[in-house]
Amino acid sequence: MSPAATKQATSARTKKKAGSTRTEADRAEAGRAEAGSAEPAAKSHAPRSSLVDFINLQWQREYGNLDLSNFLLAVYFMRLGTLVELAFDKMCQERWGISGSDMRVLLALRRSGHPYAKRPTDLYRSLLVTSGAITKKIDRLASLGMVERQPDPCHGGGSIVLLTRKGLDVVEKAIVKLAEESSIAPAMAHFTEAERASGTEFCLRTLALMEELNVPAIEDTENIAPKSRAKATRRPSSNSR
Repeated sequence: MSPAATKQATSARTKKKAGSTRTEADRAEAGRAEAGSAEPAAKSHAPRSSLVDFINLQWQREYGNLDLSNFLLAVYFMRLGTLVELAFDKMCQERWGISGSDMRVLLALRRSGHPYAKRPTDLYRSLLVTSGAITKKIDRLASLGMVERQPDPCHGGGSIVLLTRKGLDVVEKAIVKLAEESSIAPAMAHFTEAERASGTEFCLRTLALMEELNVPAIEDTENIAPKSRAKATRRPSSNSR
């Protein structure tokens, strides 16, 4: 074969190989596009930075010899809870003139179903607060006409807390607002459906385990608190001698 013919044959093979490569690349790109179109939800997104990143680095620097994963995860949960609580409280104050913690009482009554009534004991256990705290919340809501107390027909001397018409109207509007304009919605828009499902499952399992292990201890704080206050009261008298 002449040198010219050899060069022509080599060039043809090179073009054929390049064409084949482009075809494979095109197919791969099409496959990626098709896979992406199967879930048109939001794409994963890495935020620029967070104060928690700085906190994380500080703790790792100070205690690099310890496994801080559980400790730091608790920090993340607490910070998320604080951010959500601040936004929730602001919304409730501006729109309905009550705190976010008081709104949770209305939400607890509403989710119980008709006639939207619960015993105070059931409320403070479901909301993880003390009986003294729930009494103050009920008093505030009752003064605003959003709930009312009635004798408990099943427990002599006890009472139940019911949503009034005004309270029901407020909580219905709040539920719609929270569903449509949740404070976490902008952040969640950057996660895929699968990521959100995994996050939800992780949170639910963690909560279930923590409630199983810790709720009795939370309820016992009512019995512990008076003793602590009594010690604090006696301490000044001993120092004054």
